[in-house]
Amino acid sequence: MSEQARKTAEALEYLTGFGNEHSSEAVPGALPHGRNSPQRAPLGLYAEQLSGSAFTEPRADNRRSWLYRIRPSAAHPAFVRVDNGALRTAPFTEAVPDPNRLRWNPLPDPAAGTDFLAGLWTLGGNGDAAQRSGMAIHLYATNAPMTDRVFSSSDGELLIVPERGGLLLRTEFGLLSAGPGEVALIPRGVRFRVEPLDSEGAPARGYVCENYGRPFELPDLGPIGANGLAAARDFRAPVAAYEDSERPTQVVNKFCGNLWSATYDHSPLDVVAWHGTHVPYVYDLRRFNVIGSISYDHPDPSIFTVLTSPSDTPGLAGVDFVVFAPRWLVGEDTFRPPYFHRNVMSEYMGLIEGAYDAKAEGFVPGGGSLHNMMSAHGPDRETFDKASAAELKPQKIDDGLAFMFETRWPITATPQAADADHLQRAYDDVWQGLERHFRA
Repeated sequence: MSEQARKTAEALEYLTGFGNEHSSEAVPGALPHGRNSPQRAPLGLYAEQLSGSAFTEPRADNRRSWLYRIRPSAAHPAFVRVDNGALRTAPFTEAVPDPNRLRWNPLPDPAAGTDFLAGLWTLGGNGDAAQRSGMAIHLYATNAPMTDRVFSSSDGELLIVPERGGLLLRTEFGLLSAGPGEVALIPRGVRFRVEPLDSEGAPARGYVCENYGRPFELPDLGPIGANGLAAARDFRAPVAAYEDSERPTQVVNKFCGNLWSATYDHSPLDVVAWHGTHVPYVYDLRRFNVIGSISYDHPDPSIFTVLTSPSDTPGLAGVDFVVFAPRWLVGEDTFRPPYFHRNVMSEYMGLIEGAYDAKAEGFVPGGGSLHNMMSAHGPDRETFDKASAAELKPQKIDDGLAFMFETRWPITATPQAADADHLQRAYDDVWQGLERHFRA
């Protein structure tokens, strides 16, 4: 299965552009012309609109797609509750928010036969999914394909950040491939199936941000000007591809925090053609155009924002996705690692590869740290000592790829995260030994 999935992933073609009005058809003539819902859709297909925003939202914010499918989504039996496994959803009321700094090692490898859905494990989050506000942080570990079942979240869009092993994502819109160093976004309500790309039994691992709020968009550039950060043309959407399968398929929907399941007599990934703006995509983080200081100090980490989910307060995000990509440091008379900091925003940081320049040890790929609002953090003692005495010549940081989910509200860790065996119990110790250097 994985060898076939790898060959499929390597042969994929994409449409390019973020927020575009894309259109694609797997069979010529499947898209109607001049209207969305003709009396009879071409090729005997059903026309169906998928709305990711309210009908009356401004045109720039409106997300919707028209799908032309073999059977309409309405043709299904009743959904029934199924076990949520290790998946949790806001509001997070099982524990109180914790001001302490927390750090975890990677999620343990899963049992054999664990697919992506079964391998989702919630670390924490905030807000209220039913009110479409806030976010959740999940991790995943999977070593098996989702065979004859698909998943969707009615609660929010899913930003998938692979850390180990590639994924083939079969969606209603077509196929995407994402590996370490890339991210994939599945919009709210879009059904998909995941297949690991590595050899049988080798686990794929990574992170997921479930955004309950407004869909992610590219941040405004302000005084940066017309270019920089993530370029819209580097985002890739799938071309139409469909499954014409008549065998039973389990369809699992995450709705208001619980998993609901129905068994269809066909695959719902049967969209032959589509057009619109509510689409999945993949983005290569190595294409991020880093902006930084060429004199002294360095900008706040907001300068590394790839995607942002705006709130009702200008400049205050429900959640930002930030990447610390390879870059040059050239600041004069500047402490170059991230500075000591207390922040009104809450920060969860993960590591995709290499090392993070503010932590000399203990922060490893697949792990993560949580610094809630106003929790003091910054470089550890070893990093501080080294950076304070370093020769300030131009320095290239190219041995690490870290990211951050930054959010306006405190992140409440789930009990399973607060009591996990892979929680680092002595995380505070990294700041011990920071000596007094004051001289009056």
